[in-house]
Amino acid sequence: MFEVYITKAAKFLPNEAVSNDEMESYLGLINDTASKARRIILRNNKILSRYYAVDKTGKSTHSNAELTRNAIVQLFDENFTAQDLEVLSCGTSTPDIFLPSHAAMVHGLLQNKSVELNSSTGVCCAGMNSLKFGFLSVRSGNSKNAVCTGSEKVSTWLIAKKYSQEVSNLKTLEEQPIIAFKKDFLRWMLSDGAGAFLLENKPSGDISLKIEWMEAFSYAFELETCMYAGGDKLENGEIKSWSDYEPEELLNESVFAIKQDVKLLDEFILSKGAESMYDAMIKNNITSDQVDYFIPHVSSNFFVEGLKKGLSEKGIGMADEKWFMNLSRVGNVGSASIYLAVEELMNSGKLKKGDRILLSVPESGRFSFAYAYLTVC
Repeated sequence: MFEVYITKAAKFLPNEAVSNDEMESYLGLINDTASKARRIILRNNKILSRYYAVDKTGKSTHSNAELTRNAIVQLFDENFTAQDLEVLSCGTSTPDIFLPSHAAMVHGLLQNKSVELNSSTGVCCAGMNSLKFGFLSVRSGNSKNAVCTGSEKVSTWLIAKKYSQEVSNLKTLEEQPIIAFKKDFLRWMLSDGAGAFLLENKPSGDISLKIEWMEAFSYAFELETCMYAGGDKLENGEIKSWSDYEPEELLNESVFAIKQDVKLLDEFILSKGAESMYDAMIKNNITSDQVDYFIPHVSSNFFVEGLKKGLSEKGIGMADEKWFMNLSRVGNVGSASIYLAVEELMNSGKLKKGDRILLSVPESGRFSFAYAYLTVC
């Protein structure tokens, strides 16, 4: 077995940062009416800027595959070129097309040589799943290197004409912000971008991050679907697929809109997150004292205090100074978020050799959680 190191991290955020006041000029008005929920949602999530791969007319400026390619090419230099790449592992929630796979479309843009491909789907854990495939490939000796990515192009899923109605009960939103975590919540939360890691079997450069271990958990065996697109949820909890709808129903019922079961989200996302993180740390025999930087992907600042409480109750609380987040600056970019946070910290100049980093990524799709433990060397 070989050691595995993140030797380089890169990102691509399209166009210019979009402020809170500019969002509706990009995403449009539902029913020609300004969103009544937008300001409440933004106040709770505390996102100040994000990036969209569309212009103000709603026209795409980049595809998901292009965003990913643009992040990857920043990993190449005289020491590691496109011709040196052995494995390309790409994760996303929002591929440009159903078929071929996202990784195949990215590889087509790289135009380098034949490589091994892996495409990870899902929601936020798709990026961690793509990382684990690369990690296991290098660790096993199957390859000497791998490029792993997380990316999202969700803006064109969120434009107004693709939604039939919005959450509009302002009084209810004020009393219980969790109610806003439906279609309209997601319009003011999700955004575009891509991150990429170069994994190698030896350290390189000034800073490398050794991947000590990765763990993943799914609670789909006991919990219903929470976040979904391309279908709708029935009263019995099952999901009716888009392929079972009549053509006119696909738009009329917003079948392709991204949706969440807010009751399930509120009940389980934090409790299962604390449970799974406790299990990961116990299994690998680490304590909070052995973490110098904690990088959690959280969809909204709304959840931060609840997560802190849940971790403390499990005996794995992290001191505030250990938390590293860039949600307010780049937004919630789904499977790319953990890549963007690691890239920022890795290139910040703050890290010193021996520092230990714990990554935490939840996914509300059907409640999956992924973790990684890194050592700076």
